[in-house]
Amino acid sequence: MSPAAVPLLRIPVGVVVERRKTDSPWIDFVWRGIGVLPDEPEIKPWTVLREQEEATLYYAGSAMVDLYRSEAARYRDNLTTGTPNIWIVMSPSEGARPYAVAAVTADPAEGEAFTEAGGNLVEAVPMPEVLRDVIEKFVAEHHVEREFFKRKRRRADPEALARRHHDEGGHE
Repeated sequence: MSPAAVPLLRIPVGVVVERRKTDSPWIDFVWRGIGVLPDEPEIKPWTVLREQEEATLYYAGSAMVDLYRSEAARYRDNLTTGTPNIWIVMSPSEGARPYAVAAVTADPAEGEAFTEAGGNLVEAVPMPEVLRDVIEKFVAEHHVEREFFKRKRRRADPEALARRHHDEGGHE
């Protein structure tokens, strides 16, 4: 494994999901991630946190928010939006529950990439203040501003094209 693929920091979180009744004739419930808890709570995954008439909140399990030096600019961009998010990714499961916690990320591009697998549920939720503080410190320590270099295109030389065509045995 390359050193770039190893996270410099791993932040444990707990994932909270909601199951809500629908009025649809095709499905009974809609699932969605609604938040992350700092650290890993000492309760079993799929413990009911709150039950209401139309919705049930579950502690779905734990995950790690992995931070990489190479993605520090994306974390910074997320933080500078004013309302930074964490992306919860749930993938289809064959077990007792229809979904399992697949990932939690602070990288907007990675969160969006998880939507490409059609069965995943991906939800951007507000980043807890505790995580924001840790990620801000990580960005301050590891982000390196890279200067953008715009490449200059060379003007086309029509004579060079004509010479190449002639040199390759083309007709004049």
